[in-house]
Amino acid sequence: MNYSLTGPFGLAVLLILGACSRKSDDTSGGTDGPNSSSAATVNFVTASGVEMVFLPGGTFKMGYDRGNPDEAPAHTVELSAFAMDKTEVTHAMFAKVQLPNPSHWQDNEANPVERVRWRDAKTYCNERSLLEGLTPCYDEKTKEWDCDYKANGYRLPTEAEWEYACRAGSDQPYSFGNADRLRQYAWHDENARERTHPTAGRKPNRWGIYGLYGNVSEWCEDVYSADYYSKSPGTDPTGPADPGVDVKRVMRGGSWKSSADMCRASFRQGQRTGNTDACFYTDYCGFRCVRRVTADEVAALTKKT
Repeated sequence: MNYSLTGPFGLAVLLILGACSRKSDDTSGGTDGPNSSSAATVNFVTASGVEMVFLPGGTFKMGYDRGNPDEAPAHTVELSAFAMDKTEVTHAMFAKVQLPNPSHWQDNEANPVERVRWRDAKTYCNERSLLEGLTPCYDEKTKEWDCDYKANGYRLPTEAEWEYACRAGSDQPYSFGNADRLRQYAWHDENARERTHPTAGRKPNRWGIYGLYGNVSEWCEDVYSADYYSKSPGTDPTGPADPGVDVKRVMRGGSWKSSADMCRASFRQGQRTGNTDACFYTDYCGFRCVRRVTADEVAALTKKT
């Protein structure tokens, strides 16, 4: 993937980054060492009215050597720039593309959609792309809806993109410090009362992104493999090849039913997609979108915002 900030609009965007960046006053989230990003983030609103955060990309330490075996080894990853939804996809966002809502709880349009199959999430990405006149990333004619990472439409984040956004420049298990503060940033098993809640109901991380630690766990694009980190490429990794049978996809982030340990930035789990399961009642499965954004798009969208 190539998300360059070079060209005639590059300087303008960098100036916007400095002027319009969001930085939280929460500076207790550990050291800004291996995972620090040298550039600021930018908030903007898409053509269909969804709030996103532009992340200029950078280098960070992915994984955790003192976590579960599948989180190791910790390794350096370099990511290109991308934009990510500020919140998990909500009922209101889902309704805009006119797809059947599979969720258990539908009493508040600000709550995240859940009980979402992996392919349902990809369908939403394609429909949202078409709604905004963008090129869909997913080829619906292929068995696994293969992803074109060069397309400018919406897609699920790679596992590396998700962790980069969650860490927000920190090299600690939680970007805000220790687990004692988790209740301020996440709906999880100690405060969620066994259900979902409005997506921006807790504090955002230092890059202004909500809900990465709890509420619903989030689908990623990658095939899950417990030993992938030992052979993962160092630049823009997209996960292992599809084995064709018994495929699990990566799910990241804690949920309303997760323990504090399961809400850590590096915690991983593999989840069956539910694509062929008529009884997919996993009401902690949600998602958010990312997309490739050019420098001129960021400048134009930020100006409109």
